[in-house]
Amino acid sequence: MTSESETSTSPSIPTAQENVKPLNYREQFQGRHSTSQFIDPCSAASKASIDCLDRNNYNRDACLEYFQAYRDCKNAWIKQRKDDRRAGRPTS
Repeated sequence: MTSESETSTSPSIPTAQENVKPLNYREQFQGRHSTSQFIDPCSAASKASIDCLDRNNYNRDACLEYFQAYRDCKNAWIKQRKDDRRAGRPTS
């Protein structure tokens, strides 16, 4: 059980559904001299799923919606990049 004082001081993490849409990857790459393979517009979804695991003593079943939100975010990001390449828009 958690006490009221613990819940009020612990940072709240976003819900799984808030992490489905990736950040704009062009904004993530903007201002960099080289494109890095480590920039991830879905890092918030990734962090939320890890935080969920931490909160639930690594019970994967309790965090399935966070994992799905991360997969949906990655799929949307990949689709966005493919669409941009097909349309001739710069991807970095």
